Amino acid sequence: MSGFFNTLFFGIYPYIALSILIVGTIIRYDREPYSWRAGSSQLLRRKQLVWGSVLFHVGVLIIFLGHFFGMLTPIAIFEMLGISHGAKQVLAIVVGGIAGLMAIVGAGMLIHRRLYDERVRAASSAMDTFIICLLAFQLLLGLATIPVSLQHLDGEEMVKLMTWAQGIFTFRGDAASYVADASWIFKLHLFFGLTILLIFPFTRLVHMLSVPARYLWRPGYQIVRERNSTNSRHPAE
Repeated sequence: MSGFFNTLFFGIYPYIALSILIVGTIIRYDREPYSWRAGSSQLLRRKQLVWGSVLFHVGVLIIFLGHFFGMLTPIAIFEMLGISHGAKQVLAIVVGGIAGLMAIVGAGMLIHRRLYDERVRAASSAMDTFIICLLAFQLLLGLATIPVSLQHLDGEEMVKLMTWAQGIFTFRGDAASYVADASWIFKLHLFFGLTILLIFPFTRLVHMLSVPARYLWRPGYQIVRERNSTNSRHPAE
């Protein structure tokens, strides 16, 4: 990949994607709060939904946390803890591989349910189908990086990706140069990951941000009041 396109895709595009992610999410929450949810089709083929949803969401959650902390934790902290680059890469391959397989199996079940059940398909939008297929493709790309990672167990390939990610968030102008010679499969994986962030505010994925955290500290009781007897009296009386 030429220097121009490398800078465009991995030095400029990340800021475009992150800007649209932040601004678009805020605007949608402000202007369309009632769309801030995932449409439910629980009553339709519920068993397949439960298994697919659990496998998909658990797998994606593990992958997200692994990417977030693995990519953005300063390298110096791993060195201080005595965790070598090679050990970190092996851990990422094992945990990411298992979580990726869980997520892709779950995604496959959800896609099958969405495409081949007439009632579920009728209750789904084109964007719903597109985003689950895009996520499944991204998961496959992630699994496809494992054979390449196994050829670089010294961890140097992962260090490049970590340095790139941290360079983007610290506004380093040369961040794109760290992935200039990375394998094409990693670059493709990064590009589609950024694209998912770009379209995030325009999809049902926004419901991921609606974690009901307030339930953790609310009182464990509810106040139930009797209706006024005059209000509850039958109109004919």
